Amino acid sequence: MSDRHFDHLATRFAEKIYGGAKGAIRLAVLQADLTESLPQRPLRVLDIGAGLGHMSLWLAERGHDVTLAEPAAPMLEGARQRFADAGQSATFIQAPWQDLNEQLAEPYDLVLCHAVLEWLAEPFTILPVLRQLTKPDGLLSLAFYNRDALIYRNLLKGHFRKMRKNTLAGEKQSLTPQEPLDPRELAAQLGAMWRVETQSGVRVFHDYMPTDFQKKAELADLLEMELAHRRHPAFAGLGRYLHWMCRAV
Repeated sequence: MSDRHFDHLATRFAEKIYGGAKGAIRLAVLQADLTESLPQRPLRVLDIGAGLGHMSLWLAERGHDVTLAEPAAPMLEGARQRFADAGQSATFIQAPWQDLNEQLAEPYDLVLCHAVLEWLAEPFTILPVLRQLTKPDGLLSLAFYNRDALIYRNLLKGHFRKMRKNTLAGEKQSLTPQEPLDPRELAAQLGAMWRVETQSGVRVFHDYMPTDFQKKAELADLLEMELAHRRHPAFAGLGRYLHWMCRAV
């Protein structure tokens, strides 16, 4: 199995990940966590697997110096266009994460790694690279697809045969990630490199709502309730994604 890129699925990926309430909730939680954690000064930011640049643009609009690294050319071109339309500047690098240490000389104040680990053949191999790319006492914004939530979703659907076979990874052309992350395994792997300072769930209840209820719900209400419950001890771990703010040690 190899790392998964999105050269031929850029449009579908964008619609699936960023479209509708799901994407709005995702961005709202990430932005709320970053607003809370970041110092009030311009930062040098590296966004690894930047996709279409939604988070990078949000940071650039707040005065940060942003570098986007993305291996898929269609995704990176979409990010360039998004920045151009917004009148913002950034550095754009088409490269997989394995090449970044050679191309980037100076470490960054903040590294974003959102929805990347779950698409890697060996997810934990990127962690030392993330540390090398982050300044001492710098921050890592790490968002990943939560295996616990995938298990719970399959249990609710009665997919017991799939559970017995432990076949939770997505198919080759599916947008279900190939390597959903066990949060406990990831925490152990972060080990001496990172100290996890905050943990939030992304979509802690939305994806479990009956479809009719999802359609009836107002987006403003969904955002309010997701933000209010993103760190609730009973619900945070049910987030379809988890977002951890980590401090380099």
